[in-house]
Amino acid sequence: MRTATTIEASGGGAWGETVEFVLEAERLGLDICWMAEAWGSDAPSPLGYLAGRTERILLGSGVIQLGTRSPVTIAQTAMTLAHLSGGRFLLGLGASGPQVIEGLHGIPFARPLTRMRETVEIVRRAFAGERIEFQGRQFTIPLPDGEGRPMRLSVEPVQVPVYLATLSPKMLELTGEIAEGWLGTSFVPEGADAYFTHLDTGLARGGRTRADLDVCQGAEINIVSDEGRLAEVVGSRKKELAFSLGGMGSGSTNFYNNAYSRQGWADVAARIRERWQAGDRDGATALVTDEMVLATTLIGTEDMVRARLRDWETAGVDTVRLYPAGDTLQARLDNLGHGIDLVRSLGA
Repeated sequence: MRTATTIEASGGGAWGETVEFVLEAERLGLDICWMAEAWGSDAPSPLGYLAGRTERILLGSGVIQLGTRSPVTIAQTAMTLAHLSGGRFLLGLGASGPQVIEGLHGIPFARPLTRMRETVEIVRRAFAGERIEFQGRQFTIPLPDGEGRPMRLSVEPVQVPVYLATLSPKMLELTGEIAEGWLGTSFVPEGADAYFTHLDTGLARGGRTRADLDVCQGAEINIVSDEGRLAEVVGSRKKELAFSLGGMGSGSTNFYNNAYSRQGWADVAARIRERWQAGDRDGATALVTDEMVLATTLIGTEDMVRARLRDWETAGVDTVRLYPAGDTLQARLDNLGHGIDLVRSLGA
């Protein structure tokens, strides 16, 4: 397996520490650094900075949110970053959700599947240096009955791998059909069929196999010394998971809750969401079990984490995206370095 991590740049004065983290991660041998974009900083701006500070590590947008930019703007951004980084850029795209897209950006969230398919098609036409002419359900380029004519970008053509961050069945099928990689989350190896069934359907539709798709899964990594510390860490993570299951998304749309439900926790996930939406944060948190935390993370003793990484590899994960825990830069780097070493040990 390859190793990756995800960072974000919304910490203001902490940006210098984030840069130090990335530079040290590169020295530790990390393969990919993804830059998040949610409702804080954008992804492309800091990636441009990091392209000039790093030499080997791959840099990816994890993710650029559909609807916040036109497909051609996404293509321009990706091609610029690919050239700035010497071919080290990966384009990660995600539909986000109605709360961010409609509530923050004021853009309709309707038809995310169609928007994703058409965006990828337009972006790839731009990558190839083609004149961009497109008629779809979401996008029409150029606008009809206007003065515009099809154009090609003046940026030198470049092929950029496209990764899709998806969770719902139809989006997973689309990922298998058209993407070079899948950015997943809320992954449980024992429930992997909840994802792979749909990915494989899409792969077959596109005449492809698993070898054509980089399965990139992420989880917190926190290697603890003993069982007492393990219980403390697991307990501290329950409110975060309750927020994901109960507070992420809108009142009717929560992709994280849906993902956990498909992997065997439908009843408890529904109760957690009900409690959270009713304002009972403590009640929602109390419903989260130790198993739910441990199943989707890399929290545990060294032996536990090594075994869990082997489970991920066996399930079909190609790249493990490590979110290192720690209250200090050094603590995060220690967890990251330990995780990288454990992944390497699997192939020894």
